[in-house]
Amino acid sequence: MKIPCGKPVLRRPSTLMAGLAAALALAGCAGLAPRTPASADWLAAWGSAQLAQAPAAGAAPLRDVSLRQVVRTTVAGSALRVRVSNLFGHEPLVLGAASVALLQPGTEGGRPVLQAATLQPLRFDGQPGLTLAPGAEAWSDPVALALPRVADVAVQLHIVSAPAQATAHPGARISSWTLPGNHALAADWPDAAARDGWWHLAAVDVAGAAPQPVLVAIGDSITDGYGVAPGSYRRWTDALTRRLAAQGKVAAVVNTGIGGNRILQDGLGPRLMGRFDRDALARSGVTHVMLLEGVNDLGSSHRQRTTTPESRAALLAELQQGLAALAAQARGRGVCLFVGTVMPYGGSGYYQPQPENEADRQALNAWMREPGRFDGVVDFDALARDPARPSHLKRELDNDGLHPSMAGYQAMAEAFPVEWLDRRCNKQ
Repeated sequence: MKIPCGKPVLRRPSTLMAGLAAALALAGCAGLAPRTPASADWLAAWGSAQLAQAPAAGAAPLRDVSLRQVVRTTVAGSALRVRVSNLFGHEPLVLGAASVALLQPGTEGGRPVLQAATLQPLRFDGQPGLTLAPGAEAWSDPVALALPRVADVAVQLHIVSAPAQATAHPGARISSWTLPGNHALAADWPDAAARDGWWHLAAVDVAGAAPQPVLVAIGDSITDGYGVAPGSYRRWTDALTRRLAAQGKVAAVVNTGIGGNRILQDGLGPRLMGRFDRDALARSGVTHVMLLEGVNDLGSSHRQRTTTPESRAALLAELQQGLAALAAQARGRGVCLFVGTVMPYGGSGYYQPQPENEADRQALNAWMREPGRFDGVVDFDALARDPARPSHLKRELDNDGLHPSMAGYQAMAEAFPVEWLDRRCNKQ
């Protein structure tokens, strides 16, 4: 099956294995990721995974509105660039103007206050605005801006018109702010309204830093931070960023989790097999990927349907084949791939797993732990399972039987071996 390069293609294959083949074929398409200028060594400092978002009932697409979006970068440097996206739109995205600025310290979780002296316009090929065709993404021109190791940055876009189906990340766990009209070059937005999520914003890169590890954490709602209070920065990757900084370990951490994501099938967002290149391997300067998925594949396999030993064995084999294919894909790019074992979900009221589902989870984890399959395995199962009830999360780490609590996310960050970031994996 041949897929043309130059534009990401999402399609539902007639069979699962055709989907695996199509996803692997995408890895060879250089056009999937915007090109990095040869004159700069860019490092991914922030990113989010994009998915299609239909407008809420009765809501109109964004028109003539300014959108202030707050991101937390994790790389020090002297310049940045921003990637805007219309990946899932069916109509053009028209931007009239854009800017970036640093936030005042102490505004975390509340209404953002900009450091007005740092506000600078963004340009695209020298122009203040941009029209993005359906399926397209584009980098801004570089902007000189001194950034500390961890910085809260406001990206302001004046959206002249946007597609009815937005390219967005609803699970931002951070508020964005909207204001009618064009205020992209203004620092003061006193009447802005809060709106959770990120829209048409895919990445922020930083230049001017010394070469350093770039870790991309890709996964489902556990990576996306389900249960984290907006603006609190308590996802496990946020805790890992703080841990690295406290230890003086220089490394970028980029989170590309999607709630409900699955390895093999589309869900609330595109399947992992179809987005792995774009959301992990194509990030600027990526050296390591931490992958944690599988619980939604296992859990959804029996929801409102009857399974058989044969169907369960087939799913397990397909999950193993998919993960092995991703490992080969990463090695082909010289990127280290770490995986996390699937944590217990026996207390989940949503999936309500039975003993046979627990057996499948344990079988998948045992396969993951076999030496040589991946460049490292973080045994989140061993970390989080209750010794008295191995199919359940420990009470002190449990939020709802499926997701970790805030203490659970902190424990995950502490369990990640930071020395692994010193490893380099050669292309194979």
